[in-house]
Amino acid sequence: MVEEGAYWLAWAQISGIGPVLLRRLQQHFGTLATAWNATKVELGEVEGFGFQTLEKVIQQRSRLHPEELFSKHQQENSHFWTPADADYPRLLLETPSPPPILYYRGEVELQENLGQKPMVGIVGTRQPSEYGIRWTRQISTALAKNGFTVVSGMAEGIDTESHIAAMKAGGRTIAVLGTGVDVIYPHKNRDLYKQILTSGLVMSEYPTKTPPDRTHFPRRNRIIAGLSRAILVMEAPIKSGALITATYANEFGRDVYALPGRVDDQPSQGCLKLLNQGASFILKELDELLTMLGAIPQVDTVEALPTAQQLILLTLSPELQTVMNAIANNDALPFDFIVQQTSMAAGSVSGALLELELMGLVSQLPGMRYQKT
Repeated sequence: MVEEGAYWLAWAQISGIGPVLLRRLQQHFGTLATAWNATKVELGEVEGFGFQTLEKVIQQRSRLHPEELFSKHQQENSHFWTPADADYPRLLLETPSPPPILYYRGEVELQENLGQKPMVGIVGTRQPSEYGIRWTRQISTALAKNGFTVVSGMAEGIDTESHIAAMKAGGRTIAVLGTGVDVIYPHKNRDLYKQILTSGLVMSEYPTKTPPDRTHFPRRNRIIAGLSRAILVMEAPIKSGALITATYANEFGRDVYALPGRVDDQPSQGCLKLLNQGASFILKELDELLTMLGAIPQVDTVEALPTAQQLILLTLSPELQTVMNAIANNDALPFDFIVQQTSMAAGSVSGALLELELMGLVSQLPGMRYQKT
């Protein structure tokens, strides 16, 4: 049996099929394996599949062999996740456009992927002022010391300062690239890149050896927003990629914070615009910011988290309870079987399972199988 991850890869090779359409396919058919074998008429029922897209699918699908493609891809790219993998970052999976393939290098920390360790994105201009640099360092240091992982894009300026400050404080940082994970850009950050690999993580939706391209970086910003609980914009002019990240954060339901500046400072114009649109202020009292972000306590004072068995006592919605009842025993059950047991639509079951995973009640196993935690 071909693993579901192979079908995420195969579908991503078809021109015109991007992350949003892939998400719709998965929700409509329950699995991309099922979608792969769907007829032209069945595919036409999915929103966004017009005549031209359907023609491309029919023509290109016949030339692709998911299992062979996946095996070859593994040889060329040793470390990657697909949304079918249990280790795929949960917060990113919640977004409407999760990357079908997410490549990584460095040290994986599963608590981050499972959403159990909070991540905060810090973005801003490539040409920050002394004011922007100072506050980026202070905030990144405070976040790292309070158990947050700092996420940024390894660009010059604010990104670089946030990565360095987080690591100097003994914390974790993740760099999301607009190149392959083996391509360092800008090249002047090669030492920073090497340092991140020793204690943090580098991610990208682009395969190895992918060079920088101006179209890649705006797309990469949605991953920064998707991974993060909140986005902090430190300094950004009106035309700034940081504002793109903030827009994605708003679309994904993330909190957006901006560092206020003087009205006549060019690097602060984008931040002032965000504040005018409802973003929260980053103020001098960092303790207040940390509280708002939900700072986790230090290890020596952390309280025990409730067990999955205790969480089950919480009142579930009827839909979630129905799915939970279908997997009440300890066996790992295939997705299709759960759909049959619940008599619910495949898309509804998929959404319920994801929510139960985030609650810690269910875990996903290889092959689209699910088991009570």
